Amino acid sequence: MTLHSLLGASALSLFAASLVQADPITLTDIAGREVTVDAPVERVILGEGRQIFFASVLDREDPFRRVVGWRDDFREASPESYDIYAEKFPELTDIPTFGGFKDGSFDIEQAVSLNPDVMIMNLESKAATDEAGYEQKLAKVGIPIVYVDFREKPFEHTSQSMQIIGELFGEEEKAEEFNSFYEAQIARVTDVVAAQDDLQRPLVFVERAGGYSEDCCMSFGDGNFGRFVELAGGTNMASEFIPGTFGTVNPEQVIASDPDQIVVTGGNWDAYVPGGAWVGMGPGSDIPEAKKKLAALTKRPAFTGVKAVENHQVHGIWHQFYNSPYSFVAVQKLATWLHPELFPDLDPEETLKELHARFLPVDYKPGYWVSLGDAAAN
Repeated sequence: MTLHSLLGASALSLFAASLVQADPITLTDIAGREVTVDAPVERVILGEGRQIFFASVLDREDPFRRVVGWRDDFREASPESYDIYAEKFPELTDIPTFGGFKDGSFDIEQAVSLNPDVMIMNLESKAATDEAGYEQKLAKVGIPIVYVDFREKPFEHTSQSMQIIGELFGEEEKAEEFNSFYEAQIARVTDVVAAQDDLQRPLVFVERAGGYSEDCCMSFGDGNFGRFVELAGGTNMASEFIPGTFGTVNPEQVIASDPDQIVVTGGNWDAYVPGGAWVGMGPGSDIPEAKKKLAALTKRPAFTGVKAVENHQVHGIWHQFYNSPYSFVAVQKLATWLHPELFPDLDPEETLKELHARFLPVDYKPGYWVSLGDAAAN
């Protein structure tokens, strides 16, 4: 009888993992902190469930194999993605969940009980972490925190964040392969935009999570989707009014600015706002329904008489591009909306299909964007 038949495939996998030698490494995280961690890590707490988007790239065969605890936002913020992963990896439903640093509901004793090698946190959580003293408290019980960023400054930090996680996971080559793909796909837009001597940049208003609440209008400053617009060859309307990455503009400001195009980020947020006016976007989403809800949002006072609405240049796009390593796809889609004449051969859907085929453990499903314009690809 062979060793394989005696142990079974999963037991062999655990046996092989036990032979991996973890040695101390010191790395500099996105917050500029030097952190020493025994790597490769085998037990990880994800400070946000949507961090599985990067774990899926580096641990494609089983993106949950290292995850011993996480926040429960993945199921609520991106349920369509959660369901796709749960179908293939049903064990994810057994991963312990915990509260957040920002709302003060994080349980240190629970974290200790999970015996993690590291806790990976998003950069925007650092202020709350510092205020509550979590970093010092976790350090006392031997749990290092490493900060990454795919949300605040994605195009400055995504490659670096993937490199950091690659070091933690012992998957440096996979991280490098993804980063090469990421940078090449971004360049397909930025190289073309940079080559234009007299680029006419359309004025673009990005409404963050339009319809999530009755208020209007959440948007982005110079970071995140605001930066996406600039890279795609547009001018982000809200950067004049929002000094940071996230903020709000008044409906009167939208009307007065009279944007050429409007982009609404959307998701399936029944967990947060049941039956809300949000635009359901994401893998496998109902595109006709999303288009209907997008059209309904244009009837609000903030969009009265705006040329983007009059010209049917209103689009919806998956909100989670804003908090994942996949932001380059959103830049490509924005570029085709803003400058179709410059990108006749750029097909963001093909880019997404290649991303899934090369790097992700789940199959591609359409549903990431929609447009009210007859000439725009839905």
